[in-house]
Amino acid sequence: MKTLPGEQSQVDWGFFNKIQIGTAEYRLTAFVMVLSWSRRIYLEFFLNGQMSNFLRGHIGAFRAFDGVTKVLLYDNLKSAVLDRRGDAIRFNPTLLELASHYHFEPRPVAVYRGNEKGRVERAIRYVRDNFWAGRELTLPWTGIEDLQKLNEQARIWCDTTTMKRPCPEDRSLSVADAFVQEQPQLMSLPDTDYPSDEQIEVKVSKTPYVRFERNDYSVPYTQTRKSLLVVATPTEVRIMDGGELIASHTRCYDKGKQIEDPAHIEGLKQHKRAAREHSGKDRLSHAIPISMTLLKQAAEKGYSLGSIVSTLLRMLDQYGASEMGVAIEESLAAGVAHPNGVRTVLQRRREERDQPTPVPVNLEKHPQAKAVSVKAHDLSIYDQLSKSDSAGATEEIEVENNDTTEGGAEGAGQ
Repeated sequence: MKTLPGEQSQVDWGFFNKIQIGTAEYRLTAFVMVLSWSRRIYLEFFLNGQMSNFLRGHIGAFRAFDGVTKVLLYDNLKSAVLDRRGDAIRFNPTLLELASHYHFEPRPVAVYRGNEKGRVERAIRYVRDNFWAGRELTLPWTGIEDLQKLNEQARIWCDTTTMKRPCPEDRSLSVADAFVQEQPQLMSLPDTDYPSDEQIEVKVSKTPYVRFERNDYSVPYTQTRKSLLVVATPTEVRIMDGGELIASHTRCYDKGKQIEDPAHIEGLKQHKRAAREHSGKDRLSHAIPISMTLLKQAAEKGYSLGSIVSTLLRMLDQYGASEMGVAIEESLAAGVAHPNGVRTVLQRRREERDQPTPVPVNLEKHPQAKAVSVKAHDLSIYDQLSKSDSAGATEEIEVENNDTTEGGAEGAGQ
């Protein structure tokens, strides 16, 4: 079917190979657009045939041609046609938006009439036979850079080898010469490209990561349990909260990876450290109220409260609340608002009672046990009982002695 310059171009996908990046597998797919009159070819490879890449292929071709034909002819692929019954066609709404932006008419070929887009099918066959044949790929690929290298080779091939072919519409012209005549007939491009970034709403769980494709990308810990928007280009993943950019990462094409911003991880560590310190303060306040005075004075002296809290908690597990309370009070009285002073008092009191240093009990596997505050009972009652027992025994001995004395006196009287 004859066409006029600038009237029509044809579009299709072509599958070429399976590609592995890390442990992830992709279908290397070629987007091909050919100008129906001059036969100039645009070729770009993608890792799949998703709609975002379909859009990027169009935009790349329009830039390369510096214009758009009036009609773009498609096969009945899902990227273009969602449903068709006879002449009733339901186009993909995203394709209609693209067509509106660039002012072209999308036109599907008739069912079972693939020959109507024979130009693009022959172009894909030409790509296989001339560009792809004999091309060696080093697999697995390390990342998107390998795809970019392949596309740079495809661009050079399109700009050189393909342009030297004779133009079927006028055998006296090369494709390059024919394109020079056709290009002025193309419709001008709008001032801005159609947006082709992938946009996906995601829900952040209790951990500060969002899931995109098969990888996890970090966000600030303040964004947990929120709904965010992932906006992705082929090289970058941006995470938005409304209109605010909260994270930006290099896009990963492997799978099962965690892509982290060091600032996010450091912020999370500081948050956890502060949470532990706050929890530790609560436990100390409940078990040893006077410890709050020590912490206040330690803060005034510029000591690290986090370190002091963790040290006091370990000592609390070893010595108990009652002993700790006495030791802290004595240490504060001596003007020492630091665990070192408390430890000195505890060790001295142990030595005075000839008691061994307590052996710490590891409660890491039973964190709930640490939250239990056991109040030490006053043991002086046992001393009183001991004294009572001693007094009772003395009285019994005296009674026995008196009985013996009285008995002896009676015997002597007889």
